[in-house]
Amino acid sequence: MIKSMTGFGRCEIQKESRKFTVEMKSVNHRYLDVNIRMPKKLNFFETAIRTLLKSYASRGKVDIFISYEDLSQSQVSVKYNGALAAEYLKYLRQMSEEFGLDNDVKVSTLSRYPEVFSMEEQTEDEEELWNGLKEALTGALDQFVETRTAEGENLKSDILSKLDILSEQIVFIEERSPQIVAEYRAKLEEKMKELLSDTQIEESRIASEVILFADKICTDEEVVRLKSHIQHMRNTLEESEGIGRKLDFIAQEMNREANTILSKANDLEVSNHAISLKTEIEKIREQIQNIE
Repeated sequence: MIKSMTGFGRCEIQKESRKFTVEMKSVNHRYLDVNIRMPKKLNFFETAIRTLLKSYASRGKVDIFISYEDLSQSQVSVKYNGALAAEYLKYLRQMSEEFGLDNDVKVSTLSRYPEVFSMEEQTEDEEELWNGLKEALTGALDQFVETRTAEGENLKSDILSKLDILSEQIVFIEERSPQIVAEYRAKLEEKMKELLSDTQIEESRIASEVILFADKICTDEEVVRLKSHIQHMRNTLEESEGIGRKLDFIAQEMNREANTILSKANDLEVSNHAISLKTEIEKIREQIQNIE
């Protein structure tokens, strides 16, 4: 089952007091290029996320957006530093005695001194955190692959229809080639009759000229190779995945043969069909750029 490099996936999971939302989208890219945006609290899992993604995709520019909410009421706690408060109080009393000032320190005043009270975020259970995140990631990835697979099937159908068009063009070129040689022979005989008038025409000379012409415009080898490439591409489209680069190489070879056929063409109809060959091959190459 071939896959497109264009896809989208989304999943939202709530596990007790934790809520994870994962969205991902991808476009064409020569390699696998992953960009992840997520809260700092989840940065620890970046390597695991990338490893998980590689089991679902091998090519494409993938953007992943992750959001996380802790819905519990105990996300942070207040920490009291008694030792530090005692230090503050000791020095305040010392200042009172040294300078003869009233010691008017109250609890409310002392509590506002730096670090006497601090907010401390509670430690998360990493295993539970990863299990929730992984479930959301897997859900998004499954949908992500579904959209890429559906688009891949559309691409496959389109390419196969274009290969049918190529085959039709090739059939015409094969059938037209002998006619071109016959027409050339007839024109050559007529021209020689005009030039030589009643003089006997040498059949061997005509045959020799026709053979040279036929060899010059012969595209049998190119047609055979082009047919082989078309069949190779059909077979490759039936393979499971990771065929984008292989298809692109086959398309390059197909284009090479079409160029040679066009350069040898000495007939308007063959030239037009050779141009059509190149046009369809280029359309196929454009579609192949979307295949993983």
